[in-house]
Amino acid sequence: MANIKSQVKRIETNEKARVRNAAFKSKVRTAIKKADKAILAKDVAQAEALVVEAGALIDKSVSGHVQTASAAARQKSSLQRRLNAIK
Repeated sequence: MANIKSQVKRIETNEKARVRNAAFKSKVRTAIKKADKAILAKDVAQAEALVVEAGALIDKSVSGHVQTASAAARQKSSLQRRLNAIK
């Protein structure tokens, strides 16, 4: 454990950010899984809505520095490709 006051504070804030980021990543993965499930069921209307919702969450994760822009682009592209395949 650090014995410098500023480092102790930094450790605490890093832990808070780690927990917050992990929760948000989980939320994004859940949204992607829901969209995939609708795509596999070939429910185009519901899948479109869920893909839009997942895309918004993915964009929000980039603006919040939870994931990189390239990872987000890859996720969104993959989702959209799978959606277009069932249309």
